[in-house]
Amino acid sequence: MAHDHAATMGTNGEVMQAAKHLVPLRVYFTIFALLMILTAVTVGVSFVDLGPMNSVVAVVIAVVKMLLVVLFFMHVRYSTRLTWVVVAAGFFWLCLLLLMTLADYLTRGPGWLHYG
Repeated sequence: MAHDHAATMGTNGEVMQAAKHLVPLRVYFTIFALLMILTAVTVGVSFVDLGPMNSVVAVVIAVVKMLLVVLFFMHVRYSTRLTWVVVAAGFFWLCLLLLMTLADYLTRGPGWLHYG
């Protein structure tokens, strides 16, 4: 893994900084293999009756898979701290929206959903 910062000339003559980060293919194949294994684990766990923990286990596995994709395939792992802050803020916002939606859904009384 090498960081190579090279200055190049833009179309208007301004100096542009081009940053290259070379990640070995081995890393991509390892992450891909982990994602496939976690997918198989998710399918396997879906056939096991864990009661209310089925959803928790599935969400935990999904979050681990999400982290792998964000960190390695989106190159956040090798990015600046500002990128980390932006990604963390986005994830915090997603959690907040899901929490508020779940709070609304769980506090509704019986019979709020009528068909027909």
